[in-house]
Amino acid sequence: QVQLVESGGGLVQPGGSLRLSCAASGRTSSTNVMGWFRQAPGKAREFVAGIRWSGAGTSYVDSVTGRFTISRDNAKNTVYLQMNSLKPEDTAVYYCAAGALLAGLGRRDSKYDYWGPGTQVTVSS
Repeated sequence: QVQLVESGGGLVQPGGSLRLSCAASGRTSSTNVMGWFRQAPGKAREFVAGIRWSGAGTSYVDSVTGRFTISRDNAKNTVYLQMNSLKPEDTAVYYCAAGALLAGLGRRDSKYDYWGPGTQVTVSS
């Protein structure tokens, strides 16, 4: 009932910036929280950032705090992840997720009901 599509991934040099977009369609009114996760080869999927469709709160994993910013455009049903000062350790497939969590910012992937196919981010010189 909800479809998510990520875009904006690619190759960037260390210290560079990249902006990811997540376009949501379908019954988006059934979702309350949006999150970004990432998964690097050989590692478990990791929460990166979360935001609700309403309210001012955001949440970030410690490793990206101060470098990444999650934001939303409700009219476009789109969530963004602005990534600055990128490091090679940020290399991963980035996934957008949506959930109906009534409160909080959903740091656990089990709280999300819908997932996009992912977009590759590679940070390398």
